[in-house]
Amino acid sequence: MVPCSGILVLPLVQSYTRFDPRLGVSNDIFDCVGLCGSALLLTPPLSPLPDRVAQEQCCLAVMENASCNQGVAVAREQRACDMLFSGSICEPKTAKTCCHCCLLGRAAMEQGLSCDLDLSVAYQCGQVFQTCCLEGLPEGDANNTQEDKQFNDLDDPSLNDKCRGGGQCSHHCLGNGTCACFTGYKLKPDGRNCEDINECLLGSHDCQLGERCINTAGAYRCQREISCGSGYELTDSNTCKDIDECETGAHNCGLEFVCQNTPGSFQCQPGRQCGPGFIEDALGSCIDINECLSHTGACPAGQLCINTVGSYICQRNSPSCGRGYHLNEEGTRCVDVDECLGTDGVCAGHGCVNTIGSFRCECRTGYIFNSISRTCEDINECRHYPGRLCAHKCENVEGSYQCSCAMGFKLATDGRSCDDVNECESNPCNQECANVYGSYQCYCRRGFQLSDIDGITCEDIDECSLPVGGHICSYHCNNTPGSFHCSCPPEGYTLASNGRSCQDLDECVTGVHNCSQTETCFNVLGGFRCLSFECPPSYRRAGESTDTCRPITCVKFCLPNDVSCLTDPVHSISHMVISLPTIRDFNRPEEIVFLRTAAPAHSAHWPNPHNIIFDIQGGNVQSSFDIVKRYERGAAVGVVRQVKPITGPLQTVLKVAMNHVTSGVISHRNIINLHIFVSKFWF
Repeated sequence: MVPCSGILVLPLVQSYTRFDPRLGVSNDIFDCVGLCGSALLLTPPLSPLPDRVAQEQCCLAVMENASCNQGVAVAREQRACDMLFSGSICEPKTAKTCCHCCLLGRAAMEQGLSCDLDLSVAYQCGQVFQTCCLEGLPEGDANNTQEDKQFNDLDDPSLNDKCRGGGQCSHHCLGNGTCACFTGYKLKPDGRNCEDINECLLGSHDCQLGERCINTAGAYRCQREISCGSGYELTDSNTCKDIDECETGAHNCGLEFVCQNTPGSFQCQPGRQCGPGFIEDALGSCIDINECLSHTGACPAGQLCINTVGSYICQRNSPSCGRGYHLNEEGTRCVDVDECLGTDGVCAGHGCVNTIGSFRCECRTGYIFNSISRTCEDINECRHYPGRLCAHKCENVEGSYQCSCAMGFKLATDGRSCDDVNECESNPCNQECANVYGSYQCYCRRGFQLSDIDGITCEDIDECSLPVGGHICSYHCNNTPGSFHCSCPPEGYTLASNGRSCQDLDECVTGVHNCSQTETCFNVLGGFRCLSFECPPSYRRAGESTDTCRPITCVKFCLPNDVSCLTDPVHSISHMVISLPTIRDFNRPEEIVFLRTAAPAHSAHWPNPHNIIFDIQGGNVQSSFDIVKRYERGAAVGVVRQVKPITGPLQTVLKVAMNHVTSGVISHRNIINLHIFVSKFWF
């Protein structure tokens, strides 16, 4: 601890009980009574034992409390939290943390958010956040928030938390390792963490009938389940209140009516009374009453009732026959008229039946009698029974209906169903036809495609002109109706068994060459070469072999007195024939020949593989070849590579030397003549 100048004496803040096994002393209590920056004055009540740990912890608790209060004060003044740090080493950084948490609480209050912080922050920060948030709320809202979520301890558990900051408790600590929870929460079996109490599930809520309980974090709320209905509105207290339409002007009563409010509705009362013989209508107007219709027997028998404005009069009744009646010959009474006796044909060919005062027509099938026009009208069966008479199309006709079918179908024998027409019987397609339900489909044989113009004609597919046609055949593609065939160059090649690839014809094996007995036939791609290799003077051929794939080697054979022969470093001259195709897609070097040296024996006279140097001495057309050295199983290997694309036909002799260097001087050399024949084809 760094001592500071000045002494500030405080009342009792906190006590510690500590057991030190080194001293064998237990129950030593130190009381924090004074604070000087970060230096602490201790008063040991029992014995003066120096305990720096107790001093530091007590001092830090006091300083943290004071520093946090300082940060909250700065936040309340809306000052910047960074000004709290002056650079002093005695000043803790708790002030800035409490300042930021207080500003966060005030911001939540201003944005109308809940003061219950859901973020995973330190306990002290959560308490400062809630305190500053509740300070900005109106008094009633702050009280409601405090009622929903109270502490089991004092109003500010952070100041009365005996564990200082919560310790291992999720909410707050009561001391002696005992944890407690806020109202609306219960302690979990672990004794440290708290979980929400579901009042709705436990039935500990006070929601009334018609309200639904909704659980919230630490509390619950009641929500009405049934709406208030027309004429009512829901109040803030979750009850239904009648809407006074007369007061709000939401009624539709006319100017001659007076609005009277009723529970859930309203009534329009007339503003004036109508006189005798009149009645008020829905609009409040007085209208005349027709006493001849509203009163039974208004006039005596034999008299006619005539309505007047506000009253009525009775007149003597003279015989007047209505429709369907006529006066008898005496003119005293009305008798029925038999309309069916006329020759005008009132039913227009349908059956006629006379009735008292009228008549009716008995219509034929497919017609219906219209009682208003009193005629037989055609029944539109297609409209009356849609989709039930015909399978496809229905067309109404006079007195009946007719069915028809869509294209590709024909009417069945029952006159209603539709059968599929097999269009393929008339051979509409150029090649093959497949009947489908209601139509048909043309398709072509292999090698043909259906025309996009008429969908009937089959056109030959030119496989050779397709985007992949260049890869169907190795050499040349010949289109044929419905197919194709491949061909190869006329000489040196033959068509493979797959009918597409061209394979080289070995004239040397088949005996179709014209090499003499002194020449050797060498097969190359697309032909052959008759070559004769003679060893130069002082050289002899090393063995005789009929295998043209093996090199022909001449080994130096010097006479004892032939100084020029003995001093010549060339020990052997080899000939090898190689046939290469013209590579179409040349992407990287191609390795064509491997020149291997024998593995070194356990002899001091055997040349070191690292002293062998390969080089090309001639015949490298346009620098198309190079040679690199590798080491395989202790031996040097010279790899001849093609590094550039070569378009054939081309013939060259690539002269390669394998040099054995001793002390910087070539001790002996082997010459390999590679007779390279490049074909003009890629296969």
